[in-house]
Amino acid sequence: MQITESIDRTRAVVGAAREQGKRIGLVPTMGALHVGHTSLIEAARACCDFVVVSVFVNPTQFGPSEDLANYPRCLEHDSTLCKEQGVDLIFAPKPETMYGLTTPVTWVTVEQLTDHLCGASRPGHFRGVTTVCTKLFNIVLPDIAFFGQKDAQQVLVIQRMVRDLNMPLAIQICPTVRESDGLAVSSRNQYLTPDQRAHATCLYRALQTCQTLVEQGIFETEPLISAMRKVLDEVPHQGIDYISISNVQTLEPLARIEDKALVALSLQLGPARLIDNILVDVSDS
Repeated sequence: MQITESIDRTRAVVGAAREQGKRIGLVPTMGALHVGHTSLIEAARACCDFVVVSVFVNPTQFGPSEDLANYPRCLEHDSTLCKEQGVDLIFAPKPETMYGLTTPVTWVTVEQLTDHLCGASRPGHFRGVTTVCTKLFNIVLPDIAFFGQKDAQQVLVIQRMVRDLNMPLAIQICPTVRESDGLAVSSRNQYLTPDQRAHATCLYRALQTCQTLVEQGIFETEPLISAMRKVLDEVPHQGIDYISISNVQTLEPLARIEDKALVALSLQLGPARLIDNILVDVSDS
């Protein structure tokens, strides 16, 4: 396994693999790798011949009051995990490598899809995500890039960007990986105290409550959202960012579930902003 900070070196190594007819897979990460990332790497290894993992805490997707300075950085741990998983190359650039020494003036934006959910409360966040992903795609030129369903809005935004800009790659979505008690695996879970970690299961319990009510034939979203809010409010928290039931393609809020819907939550728990989601489908009901 090779590790490089250099764009030119990354292009050269990946280019050599491509010349050998190898299919290139990219797993974009911000590091602090865990079993959720491992599942993405496993998916990449299953259908690609050469796997690249990017490790880059992207400053442009953090707001002024967010956790950029505290976000966990542990390249040694990440490198060990990647080597164990059979990764071929880690691309771990510095911010100045990706953005230069001056403030960027070129950005990639996706409209409408970024108006809802996380985009509503994190202005500029998705502009940073789409710009850095465009850079990574241009550097690595992967055949497939792998993302997790836990970041459902991010995946939808990136899929739309790739389609609209005719980027020559596929986006593969992998299932959310959960702890035994249902908590979605996240690097930010490291911020939680033991008590907060126990309380964090409220997100998945709220989603399960919604799923159960839908299975019982409740399709109006107002009572579903109220039921989920009640579950979240059973634990001490610092605020609910959103409880949303939305169209799976546009992310527009729904008054009633008629077909498939994305049920998504965001909660501030101690120092951690946690997100989770499930897909529900009533088309056969």
